[in-house]
Amino acid sequence: MPADRSISLDTRILSLSEARIPRFGQQSAHQLALALTEVSPGKDIAGVNVEDLLNYLPARYEDRSSMVEIRHLYHGLEASLDLTVRVAGGYPVRNRRSFKQHLYIFKIGATDQRRTGQQVIIWWFVSGARAQQIIQYNAKRFVPGTRFIAFGKWEWDKHGTYSLRLNKPDELELITGTDDEEETETDPKLAAIHVGRRVPVYRKLGDFRSKRLREIVHEVLARVPDKAFTETLPRDLLARRKLSGRGAALRDVHFPGAATSLDDYAQMRSPAHQRLIFEELFWVALGLAVKRGERIKERKGAIIKTDKQMLQRIASLLPFRLTAAQRRVVKEILNDLRGAAPMNRLLQGDVGSGKTIVALIAMMAAMENDYQTALMVPTEILAEQHARNIKRILAKSPYRVELLSGSLKTAEKKLLHKSIAEGHVHASVGTQALIQESVTFKKLGLVIIDEQHRFGVMQRAELRARGLNPDVLVMTATPIPRSLAMTVYGDLDVSIIDEMPPGRTPVETRVVGEEARQEVKKLIAREVRLGRQVYVVYPLVEESEKMDLRDATKRYEYLRDRVFPKFSVGLLHGRMKPEEKEEVMRRFIAGEVQILVSTTVIEVGVDVPNASVMVVEHAERFGLSQLHQLRGRVGRGAEQSYCVLLASEKQTEVARERLGIMEETNDGFKIAEKDLEIRGPGEVMGTRQAGLPEFRIANLVRDLNILQDARKEAEFYINQRKTSAETAKMIKRVQSDARMKLAAVG
Repeated sequence: MPADRSISLDTRILSLSEARIPRFGQQSAHQLALALTEVSPGKDIAGVNVEDLLNYLPARYEDRSSMVEIRHLYHGLEASLDLTVRVAGGYPVRNRRSFKQHLYIFKIGATDQRRTGQQVIIWWFVSGARAQQIIQYNAKRFVPGTRFIAFGKWEWDKHGTYSLRLNKPDELELITGTDDEEETETDPKLAAIHVGRRVPVYRKLGDFRSKRLREIVHEVLARVPDKAFTETLPRDLLARRKLSGRGAALRDVHFPGAATSLDDYAQMRSPAHQRLIFEELFWVALGLAVKRGERIKERKGAIIKTDKQMLQRIASLLPFRLTAAQRRVVKEILNDLRGAAPMNRLLQGDVGSGKTIVALIAMMAAMENDYQTALMVPTEILAEQHARNIKRILAKSPYRVELLSGSLKTAEKKLLHKSIAEGHVHASVGTQALIQESVTFKKLGLVIIDEQHRFGVMQRAELRARGLNPDVLVMTATPIPRSLAMTVYGDLDVSIIDEMPPGRTPVETRVVGEEARQEVKKLIAREVRLGRQVYVVYPLVEESEKMDLRDATKRYEYLRDRVFPKFSVGLLHGRMKPEEKEEVMRRFIAGEVQILVSTTVIEVGVDVPNASVMVVEHAERFGLSQLHQLRGRVGRGAEQSYCVLLASEKQTEVARERLGIMEETNDGFKIAEKDLEIRGPGEVMGTRQAGLPEFRIANLVRDLNILQDARKEAEFYINQRKTSAETAKMIKRVQSDARMKLAAVG
């Protein structure tokens, strides 16, 4: 280390032990480096550095510049208190209705430093087989005389005391005392980092609690000179958008100044947050813009031409007249097929909007040009259904359609692989079996991927690599919110079928609790007697010891034997053998099974127009988009259909909010926006699979306006400043980012 002990952003965490940071030796450096690998994508323990540490941002902030004294507390006040333990301990829960064993309360009685009021109480529940151990551990941490910070909402309780209930003791921060068998520092310089100022509060990182992380980050920032923060954004952009420099933003985001609005920090609206959010979204937007430009320059091996006679031949095979929205989307796709650059188009359409027939028209156009096509779907049930429907529609055509699935016998697979390789199979429909090494195509010109978000990036890339740089159409029945479409699919052209086929009656949706179970049974019985069919969906195949949830197998037996003994009840789940699943679905489609008990294996694509009731047990366990998909299995005819969402009494407030939107609307795009708002992009779309880099600080719901500004700036540099050396350098940076390469794979 240099004599002045300064460090740079690329200083490895493992070598920080040489910097003589207080209480930070080799073992601490190793533990911190290991913990940072969990939050630094692609980094190993030897590679994580100071920049990775500074990118671990605070979860929230507390204003400890003027700590509240006990005498100033009032009911409902959210505040920080600097307290000293007077008495602490745990005891069993008594005089309350509780069926939990090993349930205890741990209480701390404490006063503030000047003893301005009576003792306050801080408490939390302790449960489980290790409860006694946990109580003993906390008793050692909070011995009388221990100084700590308590933050939260204070309440005036029935005993005439201000109390603070915690979810876990980690929410308390020791200033002096014993923590993790290590004496906390009483050095006034270190103590000053935690009190008398606005302080960052970090989520626990490995073995490092917020207090220790704050000390390390504070010391590291003190050692990093301003010149070490290399600016990543162009100067003219910073001026245009009035953004702060990168170094200032990183310093301020960890330790807010005394004059700043802490509310802005809490809402991530501070200048420091806005700068870092913009930077993150700008590089994603630029990377996608570069990829889009590269795709436009690509040349494909299969030019798919269309003329009036060909379109007439295709139309003659269609079983019904297309809607205006379908015709518009078909026109967009055919224009792409005729182009010199490979199509990379996303086809969005709500459940039942008719995406499959649009995809089939594209397949027929390719086959009319003597090219092979491939349709990849996520489940065997869906693959079998697609293959069956396509064969029926193309029965009078010369084209050979084959189903390629993992359940085929070895001899059958070999024969089918040979036929595909020789070009005798014109349309291959299958699951991931389509991308096995043994599968080769003679002349693959069009790839269609259904339920796009269910496939990993490399799976999509593998299928595309098997053709002549083929046209790619990706489809999803999960409507994608605008903010996600701008990022996850930012390099794709987007077509939307925003019109439902005529003659469909909107599904009536009800959210009910256990008290309505008899009514639900009556609804099922009534619909079955009218000649219709019913789905009953459960979240689990078999009973789980850890979850108090109804499982499909046991409930199937109960419904079959005790509730509906006069009706035909079938069972379907993902653990069944392929031939068993196929037989159950065949019988359900044929009307031989009246009530189908299932897991979410029927979520996507299963089409039985006679089904009029969808009952979802433990609906609070499902995401909104998943519930919308399940609801889409009914309402496919003119008859009134019903979706009943049975929710547990224990459902949370968020779950109630989520289910409420299902009663309000059948619009998949509104539902998707709400799902994104509640659960975030990772849960809704599986952004890790989609290839989109995980966001460190940006939020696609909250920061949509910033995302739009970032896209404008990216387009400005790609279109207007593309000849500048600075733009060339930025393009080189995103081209070298492996994550952005994955994000371009359609």
